[in-house]
Amino acid sequence: MFLPESPFPNRALAALDRLAWGLLTPSFWAADRLLDLQQTTAERRRQRQRRCGRCCGCAGQALAGLAYGVLLLLSLPFATLGLLLWLPVQARRRPFAYQYAAGTAPAEPWDLQQPRTFAFVSANVCLLPSGLAKFSNLGQTPQRAAYIARHLAPAPPEPPSARASLIEPRRGEADGYGGTLCTPRLPPGSVAVEMPAEAGEPVLSEHFPPDADFVCLQEVFEAGAAACLRRRLAGTFPHILSEVGARGLRGGRLKLLDSGLFLASRYPLLAARYHAFPNGAREDAAAAKGLLAVQVLLGSAQGQRVVGYVGCTHLQAPAADAAIRDEQLTLGLRWLQLFREAQEQRGDVVAFDVFCGDLNFDNCSRGDELNQRHRLFEVYRDPCRWQPGQDAPWAIGSLLNCLKIYEEPVSTPEKMKRTLSQPAGRQRYLAGPILPSGQPDPAAPGPWQGRRIDYILYRQHRGARPLRTEVAGVSFITQLATRSDHLPVALRLDVAPAPR
Repeated sequence: MFLPESPFPNRALAALDRLAWGLLTPSFWAADRLLDLQQTTAERRRQRQRRCGRCCGCAGQALAGLAYGVLLLLSLPFATLGLLLWLPVQARRRPFAYQYAAGTAPAEPWDLQQPRTFAFVSANVCLLPSGLAKFSNLGQTPQRAAYIARHLAPAPPEPPSARASLIEPRRGEADGYGGTLCTPRLPPGSVAVEMPAEAGEPVLSEHFPPDADFVCLQEVFEAGAAACLRRRLAGTFPHILSEVGARGLRGGRLKLLDSGLFLASRYPLLAARYHAFPNGAREDAAAAKGLLAVQVLLGSAQGQRVVGYVGCTHLQAPAADAAIRDEQLTLGLRWLQLFREAQEQRGDVVAFDVFCGDLNFDNCSRGDELNQRHRLFEVYRDPCRWQPGQDAPWAIGSLLNCLKIYEEPVSTPEKMKRTLSQPAGRQRYLAGPILPSGQPDPAAPGPWQGRRIDYILYRQHRGARPLRTEVAGVSFITQLATRSDHLPVALRLDVAPAPR
């Protein structure tokens, strides 16, 4: 065990934190219920179909709103006391909670002459308190959290020795990571990846990869949702970091939410570090967004550690804030490099270095041109991108049109996969290119593939290294149909001996 499990240095502070939340909970619950009175498009449709009609529904909402408002006012004195207690406690809190499943097998010896494969998943799951989730046309956070947890860990894990022979690129399958049947000529400097026989066909999968080694989630803000994920995923992912980020007063600003980052790993964590962005603005300033970096132990080879690095982040959201995102990317690159320099020991063998998350900009919009040209893409490789402003023809957007997520053609994973496989379906159900103001770009050439704002990037080792990292496959996942306004992305990396 290299990381402390509790986010607090002693039990007394943990008890004070629970007491503070107990005092804050009535006000928090009432405020959330007030916000939850706004309806999703699916709820409005169901209300119109009821016999009582719209009037009865509005009357019920008004009475409920009045009751919640009275409760909120009555609970404010307790909330004030809770806040005064909560703020100083947060100053002593560590920036994450670590869950370790006891009894897990240590990392096995690694023969550096044998190839290995690792699978990564990144997803924005929008697990905010239900009232806040309604602003993205989502609600029912506890139910969505249970669904997501159940499908991220669908079966007990297989022994690592057995998995080593099973995790191979699926060739010739349309539902996996794509089959390698043809590889067109790529622009200079681009990366060859698996793709279907038709160069324009998206690489879509209905399911999360059951053999994922690392899961990086964003917007796991709600405490109950985080607990559900930890409880369900523990059997598959023995090492979990959650509640990431420093709340309370930070840099003169009140952080009511943590970063929302959540990381689950099959492999032991050697070290973890969190850095908060100092430049969050507007609504994003209320959340402790930042960068989470971890070093994982993958095995040992001839007395040397075989390690990997994973970075996860969620950048500034408003579309007009490209300059803020640009600064956050620069900070993130610097922090990742410093973390790696601090943790790497003499003789370490580095198998991979992966950076992922919701970066809130795409590679197709004129409004995102500043971010598209950031130095990030000189350090890390994006397998879905050919050059600034041009994605691979099989790559599609990961951001859905949130007002249409309950429509029948995208209401199940199977239907969403079928719909997004067609140009007309992508045009209707994916968010389209934007201007610097965030408004839709009427001059965007069509048919467009949508805004791809969720990324998994990897870094190729430089210099003399015994291992080389190559992309084995990429997929966009429709598993979260009606449960998120983002498509999760998955990346499979082959790690093999470097050519001499």
